[in-house]
Amino acid sequence: MIDQLFEFVQNHPLLVGAFLLVLTAWVFYEARNSAAGGVTSGEATQLINREDAVVLDTREAGDFKAGHIAGARNIPQSRIDERMGELEKVKEKPIIVACKSGQSAGVTVAKLSKAGYSRVLKLKGGMMQWQADGLPVVKK
Repeated sequence: MIDQLFEFVQNHPLLVGAFLLVLTAWVFYEARNSAAGGVTSGEATQLINREDAVVLDTREAGDFKAGHIAGARNIPQSRIDERMGELEKVKEKPIIVACKSGQSAGVTVAKLSKAGYSRVLKLKGGMMQWQADGLPVVKK
């Protein structure tokens, strides 16, 4: 088995090199995004209760109505640029950005940070993790 692996590597150096490059880029991307300003469900709950953090749900309206964190504001990610002014009053409060799975919240976090919002954090694992942790959701 190991002999076949070495033979494959010797016969296909470009393919192996491309695989290693993609693997390295993916690991770097995941490590950077997992450490970049994310909070767990428990940490988010503490921020909401102790510091009056604002939860910004970036899912589409249908998903939001199916279940969201109590008190969350719904601004779909596709409309964040045009509706960012709605958050002006809470600019100095912590803002927790929640999406479906925690993957797309980073884009909104970057936009809000660039616009001068001081404490913008993403919810690690998004609403899927929130619900998996057994935390309550409101349905409208």
